[in-house]
Amino acid sequence: MPKIMELPQHVANLIAAGEVVERPASAVKELLENAVDAGATKITVEIKDGGMTFLRVTDNGCGMAPEDAKTAFLRHATSKLRSAEDLAAIETMGFRGEALAAIASVSRIDLLTRTADALSGVSLHLEAGNITEESEAGCPVGTTILIRDLFFNTPARMKFMKSDTVEGGRVAAAVQLQALAHPEVSFTFLRDGKQILSTPGTGNLKDAVYCVYGRDGGKMIPVESRWDNYTLTGFVSKPTDARPSRSLQTFFVNGRPVVSKLLIKALEEAYRNQIMVGKFPACVLHLALPANAVDVNIHPAKTEVKFLSEKSAFDCVHYGVLGALNKQTDRPQVQFKPSFPERQEKSPTPQSPAVTVPRKGEANSFFRTMTAEEYKNFSTAVQNAPQPKPQAAAAAAIKVDSQRKDALKESVLLPGMTKLPPMYTPPKPVAPPMPEPEPLPEPEPEQQELPMAAEIPWRMVGELYNTYIIVEQGEDAFLIDKHAAHERILFEKLKANQEAISSQMLLTPVPVTLNAEAVGELLANTQLLAELGFEIDEFGDHTILARQIPMDLSPEDAKDALESLAADLLTGRREEKTKVRDEMLHTVACKAAIKAGWTTSEPELLALVKQVMTRDDLKYCPHGRPICVTLSKKQLEKQFKRS
Repeated sequence: MPKIMELPQHVANLIAAGEVVERPASAVKELLENAVDAGATKITVEIKDGGMTFLRVTDNGCGMAPEDAKTAFLRHATSKLRSAEDLAAIETMGFRGEALAAIASVSRIDLLTRTADALSGVSLHLEAGNITEESEAGCPVGTTILIRDLFFNTPARMKFMKSDTVEGGRVAAAVQLQALAHPEVSFTFLRDGKQILSTPGTGNLKDAVYCVYGRDGGKMIPVESRWDNYTLTGFVSKPTDARPSRSLQTFFVNGRPVVSKLLIKALEEAYRNQIMVGKFPACVLHLALPANAVDVNIHPAKTEVKFLSEKSAFDCVHYGVLGALNKQTDRPQVQFKPSFPERQEKSPTPQSPAVTVPRKGEANSFFRTMTAEEYKNFSTAVQNAPQPKPQAAAAAAIKVDSQRKDALKESVLLPGMTKLPPMYTPPKPVAPPMPEPEPLPEPEPEQQELPMAAEIPWRMVGELYNTYIIVEQGEDAFLIDKHAAHERILFEKLKANQEAISSQMLLTPVPVTLNAEAVGELLANTQLLAELGFEIDEFGDHTILARQIPMDLSPEDAKDALESLAADLLTGRREEKTKVRDEMLHTVACKAAIKAGWTTSEPELLALVKQVMTRDDLKYCPHGRPICVTLSKKQLEKQFKRS
């Protein structure tokens, strides 16, 4: 009996389904890609119970003829490819011809479709991949696919499904992804009868981003650049809006959602020295390139791609994002949280007077709000009431003051006292005599000097807590973190100098004790350490001696720097010398910069302010913290209830 046998067709289909259809979200992805390839401009997705019992996708695409509708559910049946040469330039979302066959083999399907030139459409019903019913049907142009009881014939797969809430959330994410991939298509998503997402389909990516991410999407920075025959468009987050994970990093290659370590690295390299450690940027980036420059046929789900020129793809994303970040000139604003939120009350009506319930701490009583008619009568009565004359009011005030003083004498006179001591009245401040102004020299006719305000359009107001410099410019005030600003200035200065960092030879070498592995890594990279200004020797017993350290580092800071450098080398970063060098420059700049809380002279503060206010590249310190925040006059007036 032969040991190798050909698998039955239904078993092969189930295996293919396992590769393509992992859960309801996988089926939605495949159906949406087919709808986009069909030229649809409007697609509606409806699910119930997380998509396990009910999943319907309706589009207004080109539809299918009756004979094509039946062929579409066969394995490797596709309208996208005709020859092997077509694989070298795939421009459609789907092309394998496996999606419908895989989905049908593990579910019950109802299909309704019609082409524009047909008077009627066709209706099909399939059970586990087999067509059981076929009939003519009236329907609009396009295709509707209804999937019921997903995985009904593969109960082993059911135990891997999560709750309806989780599976429904994954379907929502799949729809959102396609909406960002194709802003020219209007997507609507209904979950258990409730609309969750609706995009306008204007073709403007910004509209789709706003529909998916809400206000957070409106804060993102636009990106648009070209690199050779590569084009990059989309949006990235500001460094201050970084996320704790990469979950909001979305990449598209020729309209196809992909997962690419190369593109992730290119994105995050653009944020290097501008973002905090452990934080990650968010993005929605579309990379467009010739179809023959990318291979999408390397993964069953088509989520991975391979670039013909990885360097070109990397540079396009890296420099495109970096350029967008450098163009961004605005600074983060001071955010105020309302300390006493306004009480929201319904407007009273004459038929049903409103009743205000006191908050905690108020008197335990009820106050009835006047109706509109009562308020009108009250206002009229107030206007018609006799007004007191100013002379009478002044006389009444004198009388009340005299009575208050008599009562005060009776209450505070001690035994033996006949009168109160004179009340203390603070002296009025006397203005110092103004010196005679010296006559200003007559300007020479050829000199046309502008006033200081025109030369410097900002004014340094002062310093707060020996940490933050206050600057006024027009209708805005700026708070500058002097340590972060000085640290960034020093870092850029050190980074611009590609020569070895200036170092100092120590009279007494500094011992640094580390574990054996860390010591070995440092000793194996003495050349790199020399470029960074260090000279070390092995001392034994897990200890090295630092004989030479960077000029701006103290011996204590040098020990910490060497330990951090050893940790970086142990994590495999030894090959990225530029990144290791930058990390060391971070440390040097941080240790050498003015510290928060230090007393700083006014000329030093002015020098820092001048750099920050005139340079657009000074936005964040090397660790990603903002250097300057903005406080507008309108924000301040709002806090004082002036607006």
